[in-house]
Amino acid sequence: MIASMVMCKPAQVRQPLNNMPSANSSGGQMLNLTNLNLPCQKEKVVLVMGATGAGKTRLSIDLATYFPAEIINSDKMQVYEGLDIVTNKITKEEQRGVPHHLLGTQNPNSEFTAADFCDMTTLAVESITGRGQLPIIVGGSNSYIEALIDDDDYKFRSRYDCCCLWVDVSMPVLHPYIDERVDQMFNNGMLNELRSFYNPNGDYSRGIRKAIGVPEFDQYFRSEPFRDEETRIKLLQQAIREVKENTSKLAIKQLRKIHTLRNVKRWKIHHLDATPVFRKKGKDANETWKELVAEPSVRIVAEFLYNVNTANVGATLRLPTLATAIATATC
Repeated sequence: MIASMVMCKPAQVRQPLNNMPSANSSGGQMLNLTNLNLPCQKEKVVLVMGATGAGKTRLSIDLATYFPAEIINSDKMQVYEGLDIVTNKITKEEQRGVPHHLLGTQNPNSEFTAADFCDMTTLAVESITGRGQLPIIVGGSNSYIEALIDDDDYKFRSRYDCCCLWVDVSMPVLHPYIDERVDQMFNNGMLNELRSFYNPNGDYSRGIRKAIGVPEFDQYFRSEPFRDEETRIKLLQQAIREVKENTSKLAIKQLRKIHTLRNVKRWKIHHLDATPVFRKKGKDANETWKELVAEPSVRIVAEFLYNVNTANVGATLRLPTLATAIATATC
């Protein structure tokens, strides 16, 4: 068996995060792991969880920047082809060259079930680990993740060790951000994207039409040809308001599920509070994200992958140096 994610062979490290010091410029202490005993055990999988808008996608790309990784989407609406703005799919530019799986691959009129997700994700994980890469599963459909990890016969757990990261933002702070994000989606062309997709006979209980943003605009498109401008504007504002409300309700539902997995099912989930990030803007927000979310996550994953206590390395160690040292270590 390929013990891929304990790095029993040299692996290429992606370029470090923007504005982060490189291994050559950090001036930090180089961690020499070549003589450490890194046991080859189960293969490793990282899961990134959180409510919609909290920063799951951003963290997954950050981690894939530090470690040789590929990302598996676990958002049940983003698996479908089309409606990229409505479902808030990560763009090619934002992917930064990191391979993505189960992203915009399914027929939008088909029904992609939890069982389908488990089957296809298992195959993707096998393929990724077979290439010596780290699978990072990221998305907001926590019921799908639960079905994968806690399958009836625990096949997945018997084969893989999982590290769960939870990017959390307090709801009073997240809700206004969700509203802003919906407004930005509208400014980016959501209405035209929905108009070209609209079908008066569409089934809102199946496929991508279940996505928040699709049924909410049904009344607007259905009435658009027959209403005056003032009425159309009111219907449009109502649809946008419903999208915001339903997205906030989804965030609450996602948060409750994470609490259930952590407190009832006793999943070990690492909590990362990103709330202060959302209270800042621009460079200050990016620095706070790096300090409170990105850097702690890299340390958690490094310790998970390589059984190394990074706290003992020294305060001067820079994370790109850490990632470089670890990823080039051999068993």
